[in-house]
Amino acid sequence: MKFKNRADAGNALSETLGPSTKNNTLILGIPRGGIVLADIVAAKLSADLDIVIPRKLGAPGNEELAIGAVMGDGTDYVNRYVVIALKVKQDYIEREKEKQVAEIALRVSKYRRANLPYKIRGRHIVLVDDGVATGATAIAAARWIKKQEPLSLTIAVPVAPAQTVEALRHEADSVVVLAAPVDFAAVGEFYEDFAPVTDEHVMAIMLRRGLL
Repeated sequence: MKFKNRADAGNALSETLGPSTKNNTLILGIPRGGIVLADIVAAKLSADLDIVIPRKLGAPGNEELAIGAVMGDGTDYVNRYVVIALKVKQDYIEREKEKQVAEIALRVSKYRRANLPYKIRGRHIVLVDDGVATGATAIAAARWIKKQEPLSLTIAVPVAPAQTVEALRHEADSVVVLAAPVDFAAVGEFYEDFAPVTDEHVMAIMLRRGLL
């Protein structure tokens, strides 16, 4: 399965989610690409929208390789298999967490109105991204969401490798994935157009939604 672009993926995700969507649903998008899909899903399903901002913890010497992820309050996920394989020391992990928490604070100030409370408790939450590879950021976000006591949590993405889908199932009440290939290199290979999403695009969505 290949999607034309994020709009196409968002529409496809909406169609799959539609029949099971309950009242009192909140769609949470992971920036940058995930918020584009989340905005489409929220509009199609007549649901509310908000943004959650996890950050990947990069491996020593290779920040593109995720050894885990963190949320702004320190809620984290650390992939112990990768950490052990790469012999990553705990002090490095703590420094990387501090660095990424600081980056999250900057992005929150850019994307979301100051002191705006989240309205998660007692609601059905759908966490959306434009695709996951290791699943680290989605898992960290899911763990943070569960601390807010939602009624239910669904993770919904257009594409994820089969082994990651299994990991996600341990973190949510349900997982919706449109394509779960065994042969997986990167999320972008499943899109004809996977152009980067700018801060300005994310901010425009949040402004339109009255969240910025």
